[in-house]
Amino acid sequence: MDTTIKKVSSAHSPEGDDGETYLVSGIGLAMRLWKRKAPTKKKETHRNPYETVGFVISGKAKLHVGEQMVTLEKGDSWLVPKDVDHRYEILETFTAVEATAPPAHLHGRDD
Repeated sequence: MDTTIKKVSSAHSPEGDDGETYLVSGIGLAMRLWKRKAPTKKKETHRNPYETVGFVISGKAKLHVGEQMVTLEKGDSWLVPKDVDHRYEILETFTAVEATAPPAHLHGRDD
């Protein structure tokens, strides 16, 4: 049984290629922060080998999953299932926290 606790200061966290900040990560779960993401044009649909849940801190975005679309605003949370085609469209400068299971960055899953 792993009894290790972790504390991560986001001021020292690594950033990903898309501007995300990697926060704490465990064996089966990881967190990342999308901070002040600027509005985007239509992005390509993609899929990830992990499940994602998130919470909007500020801003507005559209999440397209398959044939479904939801608008995400401050206070909303969302789920993107593993291996499902999806895309985000940022409408207003967007800040959100996401958790991924298994961890998104582990073994290059975020590539």
